[in-house]
Amino acid sequence: MVGAVPKTRADIRADRTPSDRHGRALRIGLISALVPLSLTLVQCGNAPNPAALAANSQANVQVVAKTNSRVASGDTFEDRFPAPQFKERFPSAGESFLQRQMSDFSPKRAVEQQPRPEQAPYKVASLTPQVPYQRPPREDLTTLVSMKSSAFPYFGNNPASDAPFLNISKGDRRGHRSYSGRVYWQDETYSDSRVLVHVPEHFDVRKPGVIVVFFHGNGATLERDVRDRQVVPQQITDSGANAILLAPQMAVDAADSSAGKFWQAGGLKRFMDESASHLARLTGDPNSARAFANMPIVIVGYSGGFLPTAWSLEVGGISDRVRGVVLLDAVYGEMDKFASWIESHRSGFFVSSYTRYTARRDRELMSMLRQKGIGVSEDMDGPLRPGSVVFVETGDGITHRDYVNRAWTQFPLKDVLVKMSATPALALTRVAATTPSASNR
Repeated sequence: MVGAVPKTRADIRADRTPSDRHGRALRIGLISALVPLSLTLVQCGNAPNPAALAANSQANVQVVAKTNSRVASGDTFEDRFPAPQFKERFPSAGESFLQRQMSDFSPKRAVEQQPRPEQAPYKVASLTPQVPYQRPPREDLTTLVSMKSSAFPYFGNNPASDAPFLNISKGDRRGHRSYSGRVYWQDETYSDSRVLVHVPEHFDVRKPGVIVVFFHGNGATLERDVRDRQVVPQQITDSGANAILLAPQMAVDAADSSAGKFWQAGGLKRFMDESASHLARLTGDPNSARAFANMPIVIVGYSGGFLPTAWSLEVGGISDRVRGVVLLDAVYGEMDKFASWIESHRSGFFVSSYTRYTARRDRELMSMLRQKGIGVSEDMDGPLRPGSVVFVETGDGITHRDYVNRAWTQFPLKDVLVKMSATPALALTRVAATTPSASNR
């Protein structure tokens, strides 16, 4: 019959047990779970569904709109979490890493340090109200400074003749006829007002020091002879003494010993007063002018420099500031002025070293002093002390031209300053080391 169920199938359905029905339900549930997953896996290899793409685009528009609003408000991901820059992780060429060791993180123990010399404090704008003074580093200073009170130009009289110093004229030019009869013109020979100033790098104005005034001899210039050939600034530095140099230009490259303004009463005092302000400016401390204006003086006269030396002692106006006089083959006259200063200034020292050219006058001066009861030594082996009077004759192998470099020893100015600084009573501090063999004969 059409539509009838075969008996065999009905029998089968009728014969099914409850366990068969449970297995069928399990299979149906498994199939219902796997079918959507299979559809998803099949979709991975195909183009996206247009409807799904439209839905996703609409979602992206909403995200972009939210992102733009955050950018406008400055609250982007980059703003909140900026990427690290290369320069923040690695130093530039001008920088370096701070190297640390494990010991840097361990407890520190107190380290005993040697106490530093107490120095004058000064105030700074910092958390610490006062810190020790530290002098800024500098190098040797050697320069030429024009000074009104230097020896020339000079328009006064010659005290030897009480006549005008410029005693020759030719048209508009004026000049001086020297003792030898030679004429030197004022614009060429007596117009240089410069002074050679030398301040060693170790000089400290706060410590006891001395100003060396050097009067050069005939036929000299400050640069060619005093600085380069006679190395006077270098001798000052190499002594290690707390000393500076002032060397006025005398007659320029001429056989003339004229003293110029140092002939005048108070000439040395005016020179030293003016130099104090220059030295304060050159050393960078305007407040040091007073210290320079009261600093002791040592006068060194070489050869024709005896004349300004003698007159500075006689009429300079500050002979009490002069702690020492050194003559280098320079006693050509004016013995009475030297003897008078030695007799009246027993707190200072006097040294005259000489060759055969000045031996006669040096011996005459020694005799004058002995007659006054003043003891005289004839060697430089001992120390220099207040009241020391020393005459040293040098042999024939020592030439007059090289006397500033070699007299009783090589570099005699250096030797004098070394000996002077070894005697506290002479008020000179040694502030730097010196090279060995300072007193080699």
